[in-house]
Amino acid sequence: QVHLVESGGGSVQAGGSLTLSCEASRYRFSSYCMAWFRQAAGKGREMVASFGHRAILRYSDSVKGRFTISKDNVKNTLYLQMSNLKPEDTARYYCALKSVSCLPQMEVPGQFDWWGQGTQVTVSS
Repeated sequence: QVHLVESGGGSVQAGGSLTLSCEASRYRFSSYCMAWFRQAAGKGREMVASFGHRAILRYSDSVKGRFTISKDNVKNTLYLQMSNLKPEDTARYYCALKSVSCLPQMEVPGQFDWWGQGTQVTVSS
């Protein structure tokens, strides 16, 4: 069983920065995809960024140029550096993992097998 634990959320003003962390329990998959999703109140879960097992990075258009996803393989931790935050970035952010490549259907939450509990990010104007 894989466990994912997010941390680093909080409240910031527009234009500010936050870094989220997702610590994963040890796993051994020949292929995998880790991703950050977010869910705003009353909305569906949206893929923000993904990190494939070949270190292929992908971002949603809404965060491209502002967010950076990275992974520390020694610590087995996934990060999401968020800068120039906007009020529309307000959401609960989730870390997710699946034991296959990111593509296809990278943006589909149902394709991911393991999820963290989420961490709240609130951006005020």
